[in-house]
Amino acid sequence: MMQTSGSRPQRLGEPLPAELLDAGERLSRAELQELQLARLQATLRHAYQHVELYRRKFDAAGVTPADCRSLADLARFPCTTKADLRDTYPFGMFAVPMDRVRRLHASSGTTGRPVVVGYTERDLDTWADVMARSIRAAGGRAGQKVHVSYGYGLFTGGLGAHYGAERAGCVVIPASGGMTARQVQLIQDFEPEVIMVTPSYLLTLLDEFERQGVDPRGTSLRVGIFGAEPWTEEMRREIEERMDIHAVDIYGLSEVIGPGVAQECVETKDGLHVWEDHFYPEVVDPLTDQVLPDGEQGELVLTSLTKEALPVIRYRTRDLTRLLPGTARPVFRRIEKITGRCDDMIILRGVNLFPSQIEEIVLRTPGVAPHFQLRLTTRGRLDHLTVQVEARATAGPGQREAAARAIAQGVKDGIGVSVEVAVVEPETLERSVGKIRRVRDLRER
Repeated sequence: MMQTSGSRPQRLGEPLPAELLDAGERLSRAELQELQLARLQATLRHAYQHVELYRRKFDAAGVTPADCRSLADLARFPCTTKADLRDTYPFGMFAVPMDRVRRLHASSGTTGRPVVVGYTERDLDTWADVMARSIRAAGGRAGQKVHVSYGYGLFTGGLGAHYGAERAGCVVIPASGGMTARQVQLIQDFEPEVIMVTPSYLLTLLDEFERQGVDPRGTSLRVGIFGAEPWTEEMRREIEERMDIHAVDIYGLSEVIGPGVAQECVETKDGLHVWEDHFYPEVVDPLTDQVLPDGEQGELVLTSLTKEALPVIRYRTRDLTRLLPGTARPVFRRIEKITGRCDDMIILRGVNLFPSQIEEIVLRTPGVAPHFQLRLTTRGRLDHLTVQVEARATAGPGQREAAARAIAQGVKDGIGVSVEVAVVEPETLERSVGKIRRVRDLRER
């Protein structure tokens, strides 16, 4: 059972004090929708007037910004994809001249040209504001120390968390990624209350604590804000049990702004509230593009409402979720915790499977860490899937062999397909900005 000492930012179930809610969080639903429509109409005009690709796509679809008279009218406008941003590389989607841009970020570009995003001074202010709101919702408070283990640089995670924590009045420890042993020492020496990190790297830190003979449950940390990759409820339970912290989810993507699009509230931990005064969410059928009613699962589509340098209209995130009513922040709808992506679904010999299904099996298997990768190859005329999973440092050869058999049997029983399982040495799977690329498709074309 987790502690509920006075050093915690708040007890589970305790609402955020009213004085810490910002103006957007105090809106009524009717006030929010009025604000959304005004901002949406302005964003459509801004994109149409200043971005050639949007003008071309709107014209091809037979719509203009004037055709948006209600929020429902947004469904008439075409979607934007990552391919659009790559095809206009590097700055073809910018809606302001370069002398108004104050920062550039970019994706890693591991599967093609990187996606480049830009921010005006106002965009950076907006980003800091939504990140500060997210940190408060997660349980962070002014004056607390925030250990940032997201990567800094072109990746949006590190600097997004950094400036948001400063805006929230926190003390930032810009640890970035890597140098795991040193990070463990800094956490012991600086005594931060909050850590912001990918969930897979937090598990690496936990292993290092235990390798050094330090009980991670005895640290000063009280809240972990985890994002940049899907993670399951099983992983949440493992993190909370091993470290005695509140583990909450943050969501965002570079194309939309970075982290801070949606945040899970620590008092409920029941999905992520979308900050709808800045980002308008829709869920669509990934095959037909039809907008689905709230409560039905599909692909999340996001429209920015306040961005200047790079407005995005109906951006296809590829993330699978559903929209639900707000709880801890009633004015904002929630998205269900994202554990899968349209483009991560594997069809293996006629069976559909997602990495999150494999993760659930890995997490309940003794002797292995929650770090795994799915490698698709071709053998003969058939597709073949190998699950590579890292062993725990303490696991001997017998336990590793037993883990491989258990995972293979779990996949066969639970998903209905046969796979090969390879238990590899700890920390041998390639990582990027603290996270592991879950699927590698090496099949012959």
